[in-house]
Amino acid sequence: MTSVKDFRVDKAATPDRLGRGWFVFTDDYSVFDWGTMPDQIPEKGESLCVMGAATFELLEADGIETHYRGVLDKGGPSSLDTVTRPPREMAIDLTRVPELPHEGQQYDYDAFHAAAGENYLIPLEIVFRNRVPVGSSLRSRTTPEEVGLDQEQWPDESVDLPEPVIEFTTKYEESDRQLSQEEADHIAGQADVDDLESIAQDVNEIITQHASEVGLHHEDGKIECLYYDGEIRVADVAGTFDENRFSYEEQQLSKEVLRQYHKRTQSDWIDAVNQAKQDAIDRDIADWRTICSVEPQPLEQDVIDAVSDLYTAGANRYLDRELFDAPPLSAAIETIEEL
Repeated sequence: MTSVKDFRVDKAATPDRLGRGWFVFTDDYSVFDWGTMPDQIPEKGESLCVMGAATFELLEADGIETHYRGVLDKGGPSSLDTVTRPPREMAIDLTRVPELPHEGQQYDYDAFHAAAGENYLIPLEIVFRNRVPVGSSLRSRTTPEEVGLDQEQWPDESVDLPEPVIEFTTKYEESDRQLSQEEADHIAGQADVDDLESIAQDVNEIITQHASEVGLHHEDGKIECLYYDGEIRVADVAGTFDENRFSYEEQQLSKEVLRQYHKRTQSDWIDAVNQAKQDAIDRDIADWRTICSVEPQPLEQDVIDAVSDLYTAGANRYLDRELFDAPPLSAAIETIEEL
C-alpha cells in the first residue's frame, strides 16, 4: 500500500460495506518518492503507529470521523492509553482502491470512479502549510502577498504564515503533481473538494494546538481521506514525523532530517532523481525510477542510531509520555545537529 507500512485484511471491503484490517508499520523509510530505501530505522514503525493513533484519538474526540479503530494490544484493538509497550499495528476500517488506468503520464480518473462507486479512497493528498521553509516549492509557485505576507520578496529564512495554506496533490501518480481546485474536484469524484479543504483545516488546527501544548511547532502536513456512503473520513495516518513536519527549538523533527542529510551526502543521487523525473515527463514515461541512473547508498550506523533516537524521543514528547526507552528530546536533537 505504501513503502513504509503493510496491511492485513480481516474482512475485505465491498462496494457497499467497509472492511476491517490492520496497518503494520515497518522500520522502512522513503524519501524523494524513491520507495523503500536501503536501510531501516529501528523503532520508526512503532513511533509512527503511536503518533498516528494519538492523532486519530484527538480528531475523534473533536468529532472528526476517521477509519481508526485502535492499536493492537492483547490480541485486539485498544485505545492508546491502555498500552504499556509501543505497538506496531493499528486497526482500521478498509475501503476500496480501484485501479487507476494510465497511458504514460495520462491518468484515467473517470475509469477509477466508475469502478469506485460510493466506497473508495479519495486519490488526493490534502496538504496544509503553516510555515514556509527555505527551499519550499510554495516559494516558486506563489508570491508572499498571495499567501497573506506583507512583503514583496520571500525572506532568506523560514517564515510563519498568517493563515494556513491548503493545497491538493495527486496520490497514485508516479510523481506527486500539484493540482488546481478544479482538477482536485474532478479527481475527488463524489467527495466535495470544499468539504475536504474544511476537514484539512480542522485537522491542521487540532494537530497544531496539540503540538504547541507539548512544546513542538507544527510546520506542515497532509491528510488522505476515504469516501463512504456520502461521508468523508480521515484515512491512512496523520500527525506523524513522516506525514507532518514538526520542529523543536528551530531544529527539524521529521523525515525532513533524512531528506536534508541525503541532499548533503548523496547529491549525485538527488541530481539523478530530479533528472529522471524530468526525463519521464519529456518521454511520457510513468515510472521515472526505471530510467534513474543512480541508486541511493546505505546510511552510516551512527546516522541510523541518531534518527532512531529522534523518532522515539519525538514520539515520547508528542504523546507527553515516556512510552519509548529514548534519550531526552534535547539530547536527540543535539546529536542530529552534530551530524
